Amino acid sequence: MTTHVHDSSADVEEKPTGRRSSERRLGLRGRRWLALTLSVIVLGVVVGCSSGLLSLFLEVIQRLFLGFQETSAAPSPSAVAPWRRVVSVTVGGIVVAVAWWLLRNKTRRVPSVKAAVAGKEMPWWQTLLHVVAQMFFVGTGASIGREVAPREAGSMLAQKWMRVGIALGLRHSDGPLLVAAAAGAGFAGVYISPLTGMFFSVEILLKRIDHETVLVSFGMSVIATVVGGAIKGTAPYYSVGSQSFAPSLMVVAVLIALVAGCAGGAFRRATRWAESHQTTSAHILWQLPLAGLLTGVAAMWAPQLTGNGRALAQAAFDITDGFVETATGAVGDSSVTDYPSAFTVVALLAVWCAMKAILTVLTIRSGASGGTLTPSIAMGSCIGAMMGILLVSVVPTAGIHVWQCAMIGAVSLLAASQQAPLMALMMLIEITHLPIQSVISLGLAAVVSVAVSKIVIKTPPTTELEGAVS
Repeated sequence: MTTHVHDSSADVEEKPTGRRSSERRLGLRGRRWLALTLSVIVLGVVVGCSSGLLSLFLEVIQRLFLGFQETSAAPSPSAVAPWRRVVSVTVGGIVVAVAWWLLRNKTRRVPSVKAAVAGKEMPWWQTLLHVVAQMFFVGTGASIGREVAPREAGSMLAQKWMRVGIALGLRHSDGPLLVAAAAGAGFAGVYISPLTGMFFSVEILLKRIDHETVLVSFGMSVIATVVGGAIKGTAPYYSVGSQSFAPSLMVVAVLIALVAGCAGGAFRRATRWAESHQTTSAHILWQLPLAGLLTGVAAMWAPQLTGNGRALAQAAFDITDGFVETATGAVGDSSVTDYPSAFTVVALLAVWCAMKAILTVLTIRSGASGGTLTPSIAMGSCIGAMMGILLVSVVPTAGIHVWQCAMIGAVSLLAASQQAPLMALMMLIEITHLPIQSVISLGLAAVVSVAVSKIVIKTPPTTELEGAVS
């Protein structure tokens, strides 16, 4: 018979070892959260500074090339001589064509933000030149958004910080979270919109919403917003009316969303086509300046077409109900003989909307990098304003305000073109300082437009263009 002797000393040794292992895991977890907290603070401040400085750089380029500074009260270079508008954006096209040809053919290429979140490294000086080129081109009057540049800068800074963060206690798997959060913070620091920055990170880049992604993304965006606002101010990006959103607007929101959703889906397909056929060879050296020249020629007649779309959207938001009443003869003044008719304004908005879409797609196709958010807002506001003018003309006592219709159109087309209803909703509310009650009508419009746009897109949703729109 074999006798088994139980060694009680083994139990004595295992218990403290188990406790030490548990304590070690708790220590590592606490260290990681401390490192995450420090990363949120440091990157929030650094990315906020980056966004604020990029905004100041844009203003310098606008004053240097166009001789004006863009504000919500004066968003277009209408007081600038037409010839100067042409020269500005054409010269801008020549300069950035050389820069992007070199970046894409003679050195390491800059990946998109989406690729950076997936782990692809963003080379520092190439990314810096790429970011500056985007802001420079928009400042000279190019028809493309400027929101990609601060997001790329934020992503690059987060990647560089990760080397320090690993030493502090971060895991390598934290990289995508910090890069995505920094990209959203870059956006927030430019447009002073922390919720939008957070939704961009979790809804578009990470596609994952939990307490960790929300806390890190929102915390970083809030800090970047405070820092960016301290540098460039916190005034609303668009100036809009003050009337409250009536419940009857929900019906109007559905009608506008049906039209803007289709337009947003079509614009998304067009920009994706432009990116997939984008010029990267030496042909960019003549195609991009030509795109700038065509933009400048169009701006001689309609200065609202220059830049990222802010001027065109503001023109739609500025259409008053009194104008519609006067233009349709509901309230007339016989002393005014040159007042445009409502039909004339609707026709102008339609032409401007179409030209903005064409110029933006042409600019991307010719080799430019940049965003499509603010061009989407511009086109959507035109569509909403057109429908608002028609509705006010037919039913002047319905309590419908044209600027509200323009806002509904802007949210709808933005949501459809980006396939991101939450981000689109929060962006328009934050950058216009709208009251919270506007969420009902605008939120309904965002949902309907995205649903409708899927019929037009007919492809798996991708919120960003690789390379052209990051």
